[in-house]
Amino acid sequence: MHRLIRRPSAAMVVASLALLVALGGTSVAAVSQLARNSVGTAQLRNNAVTTAKIRNNAVTTAKVRNRSLRAADFAAGQIPQGPQGEPGPAGPTGPTGPAGPAGPGARWALVRPDGGIVAQSGGISLTAKPGAGQYILNFGSPVAGRLIIVSSGLANDLAFRGVVSAGPCGGGAEGSVCPAGNDVNHVRVFTDNPGETLTQDHSFYVAVIG
Repeated sequence: MHRLIRRPSAAMVVASLALLVALGGTSVAAVSQLARNSVGTAQLRNNAVTTAKIRNNAVTTAKVRNRSLRAADFAAGQIPQGPQGEPGPAGPTGPTGPAGPAGPGARWALVRPDGGIVAQSGGISLTAKPGAGQYILNFGSPVAGRLIIVSSGLANDLAFRGVVSAGPCGGGAEGSVCPAGNDVNHVRVFTDNPGETLTQDHSFYVAVIG
């Protein structure tokens, strides 16, 4: 006894084809309509993203890890010069130059008890020695309005002594009227005895600053 096999009708064939097309289209649509942020690192194959897949200018500074790029990653001339900062503080002053121990702009002399000049910066001479412990020195240019410094010296003199004082000649408010060389180019120096009762010959340094 033979079983009869019916051929599918034309309507059945058309319906089956329509179903297959509909199912296939849904799969394609499902792939093309992935939800945003649904593909993560785990779904990407290693080395799958190539340079050609990255849009121009898509990688910005915010996406680059700090200090991850090196100079070798750039072609010559690609790294622009950064903005210039404010100048830093001035460094320490260097050692005193050849102008002398007291520094630039200072004139100085080391004088013996008898008025002889042992050493000096240059251009200084003894004009007069009016009495014991009194000295008038010509500095060759104005000393008024400048700092005058005087201190005890040891040139041919190791004896005890009192204070040493100095000021400009010329009779101005800074100094006194000198018995010789009474102008603003001269400095008058007094050296006292140990009891500071009389002036007495002693060695001294004198300097005019400025």
